[in-house]
Amino acid sequence: MLRIRATMSKHVLVINGANLNLLGKREPEIYGTQTLADIEADLRQQADAAGARVTFVQSNSEAVLIDTIQHHGLLAERDALIDAVIINPAAFTHTSVALRDALLAVDKPFVEVHLSNIHRREPFRHHSYFSDKALAVICGLGAQGYQAALAFLLQQFDQNV
Repeated sequence: MLRIRATMSKHVLVINGANLNLLGKREPEIYGTQTLADIEADLRQQADAAGARVTFVQSNSEAVLIDTIQHHGLLAERDALIDAVIINPAAFTHTSVALRDALLAVDKPFVEVHLSNIHRREPFRHHSYFSDKALAVICGLGAQGYQAALAFLLQQFDQNV
């Protein structure tokens, strides 16, 4: 299991997969009415209050997400390197071995987040390529799941300093 390493930067990369750019418009009965910009603003405020940094990326392209993980996990300048990841892989949850491999390659702890409870949905949504490697999995809390994930990671940072 990946553990949070002691660090001064507390930099979290928040990754959102396919179709999450449509939050607030797409199936609000399942995903809620908050937009992705609303969720990002709430997380930025939460991170600022804790002296942490968050970097956000959303893409419908698996390749963009992989490149972003590699860049911020290994290849960036020191101040752009991340310490942990919050990821809502969306549909990639059930399909992307490549995205899973990118997370494992950078060796950063991550929390898997889903707005809906994927276990109450169609059977094909019950399997995740990420859950067995995630530090934690949060599903069914709507937008609050992101805040719970960040709070958990911030607590882990504080316990390991």
